[in-house]
Amino acid sequence: MTDAMTEVLGGCHCGAVRFRARIARPAGEPLVAHACNCSICQMVGFQHLIVAAADFELLQGEAELNCYTFNTGVARHYFCSHCGVKSFYIPRSNPDGYSINLRCLDTAPAGVVVEAFDGQNWEDNAAELAHLSKKESH
Repeated sequence: MTDAMTEVLGGCHCGAVRFRARIARPAGEPLVAHACNCSICQMVGFQHLIVAAADFELLQGEAELNCYTFNTGVARHYFCSHCGVKSFYIPRSNPDGYSINLRCLDTAPAGVVVEAFDGQNWEDNAAELAHLSKKESH
């Protein structure tokens, strides 16, 4: 069976930043978001839906975004310069994709399951997420 694609719209609190994403949902399985317990995700309440770069489109607000990096500098945490909300970013686990915040979607897809991810022990667990931004050929 092939994956079903779910299109979502979202953005920041003030509306300056808007995006569209297509999320692959394995046929017959729930859509899974990840609640990470690393220092930054825990503080901002980010719930990850990771998509391939080709499935993400920034609709507006590129000039309104600021970027924060730390540690290795691979992850690029984008936030709105007006309201401060991080609605998406480029994750270290999937530098070829985007992680969109489930909490920043206009409407969350039906049947989303949020699973815990141990980001406090990132080096031991990151491989669990690495496949999420890969496009499969069908």
